[in-house]
Amino acid sequence: MNKVFLYNHGGAKNHGCEALVRTTIKVLGGADTLYSQRPHEDTAYGLDKLINVKHEGRVLKKYRFNHFRLKFQSMIAGNINGYGRFMYRNILNDAACGDVYLSIGGDNYCCGSFYKNLAFLNETLSRDNKTALWGCSIEPELLKNSEICNDLKRYALITARESITYDALIDAGIDKNTHLIPDTAFTLDAENRKLPVEFVENNTIGINLSPLIIGCESRAGVTMANFKSLLRHILDTTDMHIALIPHVVWDFNDDRQPLGELYSGFENTGRVVLIGDCNCMELKGVIGRCRMFIGARTHSTIAAYSSCVPTLVVGYSVKSRGIAKDIFGTHENYVVPVQTLENSGDLIGAFEWVREHEQDMLGHLQGFMPEYCQRAFDAAGQIKKLMGE
Repeated sequence: MNKVFLYNHGGAKNHGCEALVRTTIKVLGGADTLYSQRPHEDTAYGLDKLINVKHEGRVLKKYRFNHFRLKFQSMIAGNINGYGRFMYRNILNDAACGDVYLSIGGDNYCCGSFYKNLAFLNETLSRDNKTALWGCSIEPELLKNSEICNDLKRYALITARESITYDALIDAGIDKNTHLIPDTAFTLDAENRKLPVEFVENNTIGINLSPLIIGCESRAGVTMANFKSLLRHILDTTDMHIALIPHVVWDFNDDRQPLGELYSGFENTGRVVLIGDCNCMELKGVIGRCRMFIGARTHSTIAAYSSCVPTLVVGYSVKSRGIAKDIFGTHENYVVPVQTLENSGDLIGAFEWVREHEQDMLGHLQGFMPEYCQRAFDAAGQIKKLMGE
């Protein structure tokens, strides 16, 4: 019996990654092993109860001989083979023949030179197995790189989670078995936890802010200035409360850092609350009880969309534009690219547009989401085809 393995998973402290694992297992009806960069995180959030979790390889300790040698080979000499065999040893040692490997990172091809790691794994695994790029977003500009295109053509299956990526793949000739299928995270179940007293159900605006988008801003400090101005505007002009909701809590990329800075300026109002860390299903339960949502992390906004919460995205890449376009027919007014923020009041105007169209957005999402979420299950049929079932 052929098996299905999940790899290129960063760890469950990124609750978008956690949601992808949970919902991939849900859509497929199960999977065999999750190869993870940080398996201790996956155990902490209970993924080990759903799937066998295993480290993808070995941790390359800094300042050791192997660190310098393998980094030199991969970064300077351009030879990633030694580095790849070390870093992904467990994946490669376990690989048999005829199995299916799902690369579930979503936007890994948009992360600097990480595509070289992906290409090494894809080329190695696809010799005796079938590989699939699962729920991906790829900047169209990257498809001008022939090295990336040649790698993508090795996948036996690609599912693009939004149409901008899908169209770009087709235009680049990567069309052998490429399909437009919504992100499986749209099917994530919500779990309702007890809300803090400052959270007024259906009259609270959820806000997610990440260090990632701050790193993409065009002018230093403009993103935080916009969010501070927006919070003051909401408190001054509405009776709504505000929930600051983290969705990634890695030490090196922690939403609680910028959200904590926001909270410190408004905690004495009695109308602003900072939500603590919890698993992705509980986070969706909090987001789903918001009246509106303003989010930076893609999977925080997917949780909002799929809960039929009118949503404004402060995005940085193709994935936010593509998902909004597929849901609303356009990303205009539904996505504010962080790179376009110039003045401290820019987000206020975007928020007011959503506020003005709140009921229209709510009605559209309530009518659109059930069928759209159901389409995510189409991915299971594509995997069955790969397995010859």
